Amino acid sequence: MDGHELWLSKCLEMGFSSDARMYEEGTRTSRDAAEQLGCEVSHIAKSIVFIGKECAVVVITSGSNRVDRKGKLKRILGYKPGMADPGYVEESTGYRVGGVPPFGHTKVTQVLMDEDLMQYDTIWGAGGTAQTVFPISPKALLEISGATLVDVKQ
Repeated sequence: MDGHELWLSKCLEMGFSSDARMYEEGTRTSRDAAEQLGCEVSHIAKSIVFIGKECAVVVITSGSNRVDRKGKLKRILGYKPGMADPGYVEESTGYRVGGVPPFGHTKVTQVLMDEDLMQYDTIWGAGGTAQTVFPISPKALLEISGATLVDVKQ
């Protein structure tokens, strides 16, 4: 089962119906995804994985933002999370770097969502692979991901 099939099975378990789209050229980076979709980079909801104390910390942020790991994220968590390598990302979420979805992880994760995303009507998240993305409203993403809404941008 590839990452997209895995994610779709997790969506089914959660009762979420996805309108995922596949792009052979790839959507590995926020810029790649925005170019494929014809939207602004800020409308891409990228999932960045950090090493947490008890589980992986997944930060969903706007594609145009960088996460302030040493300042804001440290204050939110009470510690500075570690940078995750590709092996940790896949082991902790079930997905490879470039395709980590904002929800539907195979292990328990702590999910934080950048409040900047709430200003858009539609945002786009990875659908389990570096070639798949799906549209969702920020409100629906916040709800289905179980994320905590926070200010994490630099």
